[in-house]
Amino acid sequence: MSDHIYKKLELVGSSNVSSDDAVRSAIKKANQTIHNLDWFEVVESRGQIVDGEVAHWQVTIKIGFRLEN
Repeated sequence: MSDHIYKKLELVGSSNVSSDDAVRSAIKKANQTIHNLDWFEVVESRGQIVDGEVAHWQVTIKIGFRLEN
């Protein structure tokens, strides 16, 4: 097994569909400019309530990416 060095990046994804969709949109956007994305962790989730219903999700994630040699 090779030794790797990782860097963590914190992002906030948002969605009016679901928390899962908020996570996926943040990862998709990060993948456009950052290489070697390997993992993520959910740090925080919150939402907006309108008329007693969940109207919007925000999810803070940390994404780990492997630094190139």
